[in-house]
Amino acid sequence: MRARVEVIVNSGAGSVVGDGQADAIEQALNDAGLDAAIHVANPKKALLTIARKAAESDADIIVAAGGDGTISAVVSSLISSQKALGVIPLGTLNHFSKDLGIPLDITEAVRLIADGVVRQVDVGEVNGRYFINNSSIGLYPRIVRKRKQQERLGHGKWWAAAWAAWRFLWLSPFLKVRLELEDNQLGRKTPFVFVGNNEYEMDLYNIGRRLRLNQGKLSVYLLHRSGRTGLFLLIVRTLLGMLRQAKDFEEFRTKSLTIETRRKRMLVAFDGEVDVMETPLEYRIHPKKLRVIVPREEQQ
Repeated sequence: MRARVEVIVNSGAGSVVGDGQADAIEQALNDAGLDAAIHVANPKKALLTIARKAAESDADIIVAAGGDGTISAVVSSLISSQKALGVIPLGTLNHFSKDLGIPLDITEAVRLIADGVVRQVDVGEVNGRYFINNSSIGLYPRIVRKRKQQERLGHGKWWAAAWAAWRFLWLSPFLKVRLELEDNQLGRKTPFVFVGNNEYEMDLYNIGRRLRLNQGKLSVYLLHRSGRTGLFLLIVRTLLGMLRQAKDFEEFRTKSLTIETRRKRMLVAFDGEVDVMETPLEYRIHPKKLRVIVPREEQQ
């Protein structure tokens, strides 16, 4: 019996995805022996509506075709079901796909959905919002929001990102926070707090990668020097793969985290998207909450 598949294609992921590409995905799924229904969704509200309906359908597999933001949005609707997640990477960075060994080629990704195995991985949450990669406050969400504003004015993505980063590094990029972990409390003045779904690699050739997504821990990273020189040196050490050697860099492992600040609301980034959330921010990990299709050699 052919598996029933609901495919959600984000027409705003990476380069513009049109109906022709959606047809190609559908044909590849049919060639792989999968009974597929394709939904092209844009903007974000339409994506979330379609994802909720797909999670409530009789489909065996829900496929997210897009970038990390698309996958994260689909996961938020899928998390309470027992359906398996399939991924067709169409975004710019595709961190989640790369960490799980999912091919970036569409045809190979579709073949994996038909022939791969289901693995249970962890999902992070902040104030009811799920994330598959990471969430952060401080410098990064401010840069992302300003970058998107510049993109709407017609500037390229990388130029907009560089301009936004320079602007906030020149201005005051620091904020005061109080962190409450499982067995520790501390106050810091920092340009950012980065919370990862599991541990991130920090060496030169694997910066930003995760070897495992099922260790049941949040990884928390921050810089505590209150000066631009320390922040600049942090960037240099990151590029050289020497981040953990920085004396002003701190990291923790925890199942839960509360971030308090004097601000009642603040910008929060999660999987490349930015939203305003009320404080305090309550983070926690959901061990092995998500069922996702991965290559057979990646099963753990």
